[in-house]
Amino acid sequence: MTISKILVANRGEIARRVVRTAREMGIATVAVYSDPDNGEPHMMEADEAVRLAGAGSTETYLNIEAILSAAEETGADAVHPGYGFLSENADFARAVTRAGVTWIGPSPHSIEVMGSKLESKRLMASVGVPILTSIELEGPPDTTSVARELGFPLLVKPSAGGGGKGMRVVISPDDLLEAIEGARREAASSFGDDTVFLEKYLEAPRHIEIQVFGDTHGNLVSLFERECSIQRRHQKIIEESPSTAIDETTRIAMSEAAIGAARAVDYVGAGTVEFLYQDGSFHFLEMNTRLQVEHPVTEMVTGWDLVRLQIEVAAGESLPEQSPTMTGHAIEARLYAEDPLNDFLPVTGKFHRFAIPVTDGLRVDSGIEDGSRVSVHYDPMIAKVIAHAPTREGAAAILATALRESHIHGSTTNVALLVRVLEHPDFLEGKTDTQFLDRLDPNDLGQPLNDPPNERLAALAAALADQAHERLAARTLATIQSGWRNSPSQLQRRTYIGYHGEYQISYSVDPNGFAIDGIGMVVVTKASPDFVSFTIDGVELQYQTARYGDDRYVHTHRGPAHFTAVPRFPDSGHDEDAGSLHAPIPGKVIRVDVGKGDQVVEGQILVVIEAMKMEHALRSPHNGTVVDVRHLAGDQIEADAVLVVVEEG
Repeated sequence: MTISKILVANRGEIARRVVRTAREMGIATVAVYSDPDNGEPHMMEADEAVRLAGAGSTETYLNIEAILSAAEETGADAVHPGYGFLSENADFARAVTRAGVTWIGPSPHSIEVMGSKLESKRLMASVGVPILTSIELEGPPDTTSVARELGFPLLVKPSAGGGGKGMRVVISPDDLLEAIEGARREAASSFGDDTVFLEKYLEAPRHIEIQVFGDTHGNLVSLFERECSIQRRHQKIIEESPSTAIDETTRIAMSEAAIGAARAVDYVGAGTVEFLYQDGSFHFLEMNTRLQVEHPVTEMVTGWDLVRLQIEVAAGESLPEQSPTMTGHAIEARLYAEDPLNDFLPVTGKFHRFAIPVTDGLRVDSGIEDGSRVSVHYDPMIAKVIAHAPTREGAAAILATALRESHIHGSTTNVALLVRVLEHPDFLEGKTDTQFLDRLDPNDLGQPLNDPPNERLAALAAALADQAHERLAARTLATIQSGWRNSPSQLQRRTYIGYHGEYQISYSVDPNGFAIDGIGMVVVTKASPDFVSFTIDGVELQYQTARYGDDRYVHTHRGPAHFTAVPRFPDSGHDEDAGSLHAPIPGKVIRVDVGKGDQVVEGQILVVIEAMKMEHALRSPHNGTVVDVRHLAGDQIEADAVLVVVEEG
């Protein structure tokens, strides 16, 4: 069978990833795009692109009819689903096949069986793969019997889907029913199936998965393990191969169990069998019947292009005859548009600049470029940065350095947290498990990479760059030095707000230098709108700078600094009611639990909003009375919108 044109039923970095390999194979590609994604890189890089009218996932990337229509319209003879969206939807796989189009993925039967965590656990138990104790729910559970069988804490898990969405850790029996209800809502919204179950919770396991691959000729192979233990909200943020936790004997045992799991469903294509590993034992977690987000680490240690293999297997070819081998170590970091200092809340907005330095051993799989916007409608992951080196320490150093020196201007990201994890002694010693970020406070790890003294120097660089910009933009007397007087006068002054505080910078462009409180004697050696250098005590410091409206970005090898320039004549502020509860991000109100006149207590859930496929519960800031409810269930809201006003008392 020959595949000549592939429609990629996805978006962002995975769509670009598939397009890249297809182009290398001489195969034409078709992209689909929603209205918010119009003009984004994945749409522009394919040979053809078809609009999916709408914004939300349901009407666009989850719209089977619209995607099949796009395939028919463009003459695509194959569909690659990427990951997420419809990639593990058995009905979609069947519909593609019924339309006479090649499905680049496993059979609908494999997807269906392994897509149900409950059914897959039953199957794994029948073929001898170790599983964790669980309880299936038919109605409200009896907490006494649950405590006896599983104990607390326990995990509430959706049967469908993946990515940690809908999962809840329950510490106390009193919280069980609320957790089940929340998990059901989120599962229904994300996967269209609200079935959930309870599972024994391991306190600090390793999350280790085995990459498997099957072809239509009965061949199955393991491409070794990836460790994905460093997570927030059950969502992986750093993955690596090989794992530091297991030896060769365990690796072989886990690989055999994974192949046994795949063989039980006659698996074809790329799949991943996930395990929890603790105290020398491993337990089946789930099987992802698709390409994984973290597949690049396997590609870098084995040299196998997994997307190419997917396409070749779908075309009827056999897997390579040679057995895979591992070389060196690879680590992947997921870049998210989210704020680690604000409970990892997703952050929408525009990226003015997105640049990660190119270096040997580094790979960047990005869904965005300069000018891209992060939409409230989709997952906030914007890129994956992967490093490969002969040693784990070398890979971590390459990756941390690249992230530290990246230029990411615009929406907030988790880049500082990633750098600090990669440079942390516990990580470098291989002391990683799923509780890593619980032991090490994300509020410490997520702090900006520049400390206060260095941030103050960066503010000086911002001031000198602004002065240079204004000189170039001057319409009159442009050749006269900024701040020139025919008699001595005061220094020029600018004010910037950084993470660590407000900086009032008084400076001069006198070539003989000038003194700045807290810094010392400064001699400017170069000042342009995008580059500044100056010397202090004979040491030259260099800064790259950028400006967008009132935003200033200043970079050194230590890391970036971000400032807001304070205008000389700021607008007067506006008053708002005390006790206003604001929306932290744009989204949709899905539940309002209070009405005007209700008495509430501090920490009580008042409103639940949904954004970027996740629920966010907003709680009362203090004891008091609800005096206003400004939005109801179903309302679309912008960031910072006032939802409820609670009068204290």
